[in-house]
Amino acid sequence: MEFKHISVLLNESVEALSVNNEGYFADGTLGGGGHSLKLLETLDNIKLIGIDRDIEAIKAAKVRLKDYEDRVIFHKSNYCEIKNILKEYEVDGLSGAILDLGVSSYQLDNGERGFSYNADARLDMRMDQSQSLSAYEVVNNYEKTELAKIFRDYGEEKFAFRIAEEIDKARKIKPVETTFELTELIKAGIPAAARRSGGHPAKRVFQAIRIEVNSELSLLRQSVIDFFESLKPGGRLAIITFHSLEDRIVKNAFNDFCKGCTCPPDFPICVCGNKPKGKLVNRKPIIAGEEELTMNSRSSCAKLRIIEKL
Repeated sequence: MEFKHISVLLNESVEALSVNNEGYFADGTLGGGGHSLKLLETLDNIKLIGIDRDIEAIKAAKVRLKDYEDRVIFHKSNYCEIKNILKEYEVDGLSGAILDLGVSSYQLDNGERGFSYNADARLDMRMDQSQSLSAYEVVNNYEKTELAKIFRDYGEEKFAFRIAEEIDKARKIKPVETTFELTELIKAGIPAAARRSGGHPAKRVFQAIRIEVNSELSLLRQSVIDFFESLKPGGRLAIITFHSLEDRIVKNAFNDFCKGCTCPPDFPICVCGNKPKGKLVNRKPIIAGEEELTMNSRSSCAKLRIIEKL
């Protein structure tokens, strides 16, 4: 299957990063190379490090960015390794960076990868196909209470324990092997009245399992810190999130960078000496406009936040 992905908030994110036209930029979630291509087209004096843990994404991006191959370093890794990656290539800091979080259109649309509840496939959901942990292991080997916690915390699923019970009963008879098998068990754990509203009943649980398999939230806060610390003064970091859990982590981390004095309010003078390290480029997250929403329904949940290092 050809690697296709429509980059969300493309113009808005590249415009925000275009205040600098020199040095190194990093695309921590390279995907099909959409954001990277726009950056390279717009900023003719930059070099770019494209990072992705999906080898299919790296292959696709190499084709898409072939006209700029002398300005691009392709690196198969998790974006959480940004500091080690910069050290490996002897890059002393970034002028800009972007993270487009979540799952790519290719991964969702390629039924064989097991990300989608709309296609029957073996449970997988690994962004990095070389890692051992997959959705199959999570669904069949995690304790029932652990499954319920994941569904509740990562999927904000109200019927988390009931769904975990249905899965636990089924796997005692035989392993749960496919996305459709899992979807039916999720439906069985949700009351009929609740299934009639709020979109596909499996959406929240599939999101939760995907996050667990790929350690998406557990790595995110430290990764945001590492990317920000890797910026040169005046450098900007743009992050696109797709659900409230991600956005909350990014928002709180950005706010922490922008805090100055942390002394109690009743202190007459500052004794902590803390100064703001960054400034928010946009107070409220940027969301997709009507035109983009019409062209790409997956942009409806996207939020873009940008911070500049002082």
